[in-house]
Amino acid sequence: MRTKLISELKPRREITPSITGAKMMTGNVAAAWAARLAEVDYIPAYPITPQTEIVETLSQWIALGEMNAKLTFLDSEHSMLTAAGTSSLAGARVFTATSSQGLLYGFEMLYNIAGWRAPIVLVNVSRAVAAPITLEPDHNDFLSTRDTGFILLQTETCQEVLDLILLAYRVSEDHRVLLPSIVNLDGFHLSFTREPVKLPDVEEVRSFLPTYNPPYPFRAGKPSAKGVAVLRPPLYSFYKYQMHLSSLNAIKVFKEACDDFEAYFARRYDVVEKYMVDDAEYVFVMMGSFTSIGKKAVKMMREEGLSVGLLKLRMVRPFPTQDIRRALEGKKAVAVIDQNISPGLGGTLFAEVSSTLYNVEKKPRVVLPVIGAIGGKTLSVDEFRYIVELMMKYEQRGEPEPILLFREDELREVESLLKLGVGE
Repeated sequence: MRTKLISELKPRREITPSITGAKMMTGNVAAAWAARLAEVDYIPAYPITPQTEIVETLSQWIALGEMNAKLTFLDSEHSMLTAAGTSSLAGARVFTATSSQGLLYGFEMLYNIAGWRAPIVLVNVSRAVAAPITLEPDHNDFLSTRDTGFILLQTETCQEVLDLILLAYRVSEDHRVLLPSIVNLDGFHLSFTREPVKLPDVEEVRSFLPTYNPPYPFRAGKPSAKGVAVLRPPLYSFYKYQMHLSSLNAIKVFKEACDDFEAYFARRYDVVEKYMVDDAEYVFVMMGSFTSIGKKAVKMMREEGLSVGLLKLRMVRPFPTQDIRRALEGKKAVAVIDQNISPGLGGTLFAEVSSTLYNVEKKPRVVLPVIGAIGGKTLSVDEFRYIVELMMKYEQRGEPEPILLFREDELREVESLLKLGVGE
């Protein structure tokens, strides 16, 4: 007897958001709502903390007939991503989600999905990678995908989670791009935090995000092959160059989509977000939910007369080189705050921002590398003040040294835990 899909168990009915204004929901539920509003066709799933709430929510809606989609639970993240990519090639609009070790388990398929030019949207709920194992977030899992060919988008708020997923489908499915996307949200700090989220009208979403129209769908009467071996080096190079150029197209397509998104939903986005940057002398560069703490610190220091600002990266791939250059040109000093660490190198974003600024004529005198908030370690306003002090110091003299943020109270906590570990 054939196993029935969850979506076959109940009759379906037209989806309609239950409210017209803002509704309190977690980042995970916002992600599920985005998939529902995008009217995805297929959701291959495998649960992992802190992502599980997303597929639980979608599964419940489908079982109740509130969402017209197929959902299947696979035996691993590798199988999940394989199903996602192949279903997309068949012409389905596909949504899936994972975290941390699950993302790494399916990593092989990320390169294949991008190479197949299958425009799925994958939500990654960031969680630091073992070992040591933890449930708290940083961006090492997300940034490990930067060379796969996926478009990479990072969220700060629950509203951004919903909105960027809709934008990701719009950009990925555009025939000038035709690449998959990863939309990242920070585990626990955003995935399980409830914030007000405005749910757009489903008809407006349909106008903004038309039905997926694959350029080369599988047809029974017209057989075709995907993912075939390419044994001639020039041909492989051609395909990779083609993917690179299509990825670069995503910046223009994203900006166009943001213009339309604002017209439909009255919310404005771009590849970067400038917070009090234009007249600032000292600028933080960062991304993710902890950006909200940075904005609070900037506002407080502005009230004290300090000329500071914050540049938030919303798009990581393709890297928004020109937007970053325009935002940071002429500044006295910049501090890149990485929520990741590449042992033996430092922060990933620092290296990329520094490379971006290398040929800028009026580049900042100082680009300060800062690593903090890995493994869920929080950032404080006082730490942002300390970073500004260092920017001012190095702007006057000396060469900046990499900063590993670690407060005294955190050190005392670690020392106490280590003593417990050895039985003292």
